[in-house]
Amino acid sequence: MIGGFRQNMTWLHTWAGLVFCWILYFMFVTGTLGYLDLEIDRWMEETPPSVGAAPLEQSTNMAMARLQSEAEGAERWMIFPPDGRESPNLGIFWSMPRVEGSEEPIQRGNEQLDSYTGEPIAEPRRDTGGGQVLYRMHYLLHYFPGQSGYRLVGLITILMFVGMITGIVVHKKIFREFFTFRPGKGQRSWLDAHNLFSVSSLPFQLMITYSGLIFTVGLWMPMIGLASYGFDTKMAANLANELIGEVKVERTGTPGPLMNPMELVAAAEAEWGADEVSYFEILNPGDQDSRIVLHREAGILTRLGGRMVFDGATGEHLETMPPTKLPVLTFAIAMLGLHEGTFAGPFLRWLYVLSGILGTAMIATGAVHWTSKRRKKAEEGADGFGFRLVECLNIGTIVGLPVGIAAFFLANRILPAEMETRADWEIHIMFLTWLACLIYPAIRGRQHSWRDLSWLAAAAYAAVPVVNLATSEMHLGNTIAAGDWVLAGFDLTCLATAAVFAGVAVYLGKDTRKSTREATIGAAEHIPLGSS
Repeated sequence: MIGGFRQNMTWLHTWAGLVFCWILYFMFVTGTLGYLDLEIDRWMEETPPSVGAAPLEQSTNMAMARLQSEAEGAERWMIFPPDGRESPNLGIFWSMPRVEGSEEPIQRGNEQLDSYTGEPIAEPRRDTGGGQVLYRMHYLLHYFPGQSGYRLVGLITILMFVGMITGIVVHKKIFREFFTFRPGKGQRSWLDAHNLFSVSSLPFQLMITYSGLIFTVGLWMPMIGLASYGFDTKMAANLANELIGEVKVERTGTPGPLMNPMELVAAAEAEWGADEVSYFEILNPGDQDSRIVLHREAGILTRLGGRMVFDGATGEHLETMPPTKLPVLTFAIAMLGLHEGTFAGPFLRWLYVLSGILGTAMIATGAVHWTSKRRKKAEEGADGFGFRLVECLNIGTIVGLPVGIAAFFLANRILPAEMETRADWEIHIMFLTWLACLIYPAIRGRQHSWRDLSWLAAAAYAAVPVVNLATSEMHLGNTIAAGDWVLAGFDLTCLATAAVFAGVAVYLGKDTRKSTREATIGAAEHIPLGSS
């Protein structure tokens, strides 16, 4: 490739952005929804709101009673007290010891409990992947086998990062262009919109892309870890044990007393401060040689806050592990917290969502700008097939993917609750709907397809709260009256989304009529005089 530096950067920016832009758009849409995954879970599972968090002592007593009745003889218990949005209920986990000589997998179990009564939380009313499956789609791409989807996402993330850096280089007046928008100017307007969405969310896009690369670094530089920690399936566990450490104790088989972990909280808080205990881990419960491990609250650096180890029978303080000071591990876990917004409260979480929407719009306007810039040449016969393919992919993905997600929500309410593999079919319906939207522009044509699919999206999202009203008791009439703004917010957000797509469809309808009139006038001007 021959040309000046900025010309070469422009070429690289264009093609790094275009080649996988539709998958990148899919990643941004599903990743943005992932910031609301638990709220989507609640709506799709029809889960009632949490009754709130009982005091730590009451929660712990409820958990201990449940574990003693359900997981006697386990080698490990874990107790997770309620902790805000991520863990609104009391959680318990247990794993049974492996039978000597057996190749059967270790038996594990977990439950969500009411922290006041200790009773298990009712199972979801509907079998569904919920918001979690949308979240996982943004880095696994769902149907891809093994790690192939994860590897493709890693490659696309690299291209995204290249596209962002070259975009900054290409637009040397990028911040001045941020304040420039010229509507009704065709290609120029799309470029202005692309610049606006890019610059307004630039810090977020840089953070989300760079932190995403940190997660996939093992795909591109695996040999250091493999050489040091082995080529078997335990490589990750071996690495984690060395970096974080693991409390190990052999089971004696002799019964012994077990203290209540709450009796040890005062000793931990004397060193750490009040309300710093995050969760409890109990090794060999009921055995003469048991351990109680208190883990410290860590904020954004989850699992790295430090811990205190006590003898489970006597309460003797055996060990204190301070918070990790390994810079590489601290940095990697901090990047994970930033990428997933694990520390974000309601306001900051919605700021994450808004930034994700701006990033999605950045990708969409860039793709449309590519076609608007080349339309005239394509109409003259230059690379018509490639142009039409890109245009169909643009329409079918930019509008069709949101239609598919609306179909996913509708399928959740319409499919019979007793249907086998209904959770899988919710996802199949989403992708089949998206596929139909990809095919539609090739049949209907560009101008009509943008408008038609926008109307379809508006109708689909408007239908979600209506179908919810007909099939569920958790509809707007009840959720608003109960002050349940998580479930009410879901329906209201669908209505707002429907209004946005309806507005776009109305605008596109005017543009289509204008184009039709201009084409008719242009054809009339070329009719020879005297012809009928």
